[in-house]
Amino acid sequence: MTRRTEWPDAGDAGAGSGPEFAAEPSGDAPEPGRGAGFGEGAGRRSRSRSRSRGSPSSSRAEKGEPRDPVEQARNICLRLLTGTPRTRKQLADALRKREIPDEAAEEVLSRFEDVGLIDDAAFADAWVESRHHGRGLARRALVRELRTKGVDSAVIDEAVGQLDSEQEEDTARELVARKLRSTRGLDRDKRLRRLAGMLARKGYGEGMALRVVRQALEAEGEDTEGLDEPF
Repeated sequence: MTRRTEWPDAGDAGAGSGPEFAAEPSGDAPEPGRGAGFGEGAGRRSRSRSRSRGSPSSSRAEKGEPRDPVEQARNICLRLLTGTPRTRKQLADALRKREIPDEAAEEVLSRFEDVGLIDDAAFADAWVESRHHGRGLARRALVRELRTKGVDSAVIDEAVGQLDSEQEEDTARELVARKLRSTRGLDRDKRLRRLAGMLARKGYGEGMALRVVRQALEAEGEDTEGLDEPF
């Protein structure tokens, strides 16, 4: 039999609360033979009985009994996804760390994919756009980062395919132009190593890095003879 899980709205959390408190006794005079405090005592006993007849779920929570693992998995994923997109692997790792059973984790993760709360392809596209334009990372570095987040290789290839060699080189030139001023006063070879090393750390290939740095130094009047050598 296929397991079916209900996905209540957040507003349903308050349903099923205990019965309302009994009404307070009227202000009429007490019956003969009964103390003046009878009405107040009855009210307190009524309220006490009402609290003792609270909902079963609250009783279980007070006793520390475990909740449904599917509900736990759902709540964990919703908290992690609040304000921050995550891959399916990131969420699966988080559920495993919290000792959620594999069956419950799989049910929730699949459901979240069905409704679009988990979308590794959209995550990869947004990651490439943000990290390339925001940090200047090249395709090689972007591939490494997406792999660590558990994105499938085919999805990664499609995402980084947004960037072509011309766009990468334009970004590399912008990075060198911003860094160039801070290297003035250093000898040529040191400038070369510093600028090319910066590009290498961002995932740019050696050939492109050398070409972009050499052209930038030539524009400043540096003698670039021999700068085609690997750094």
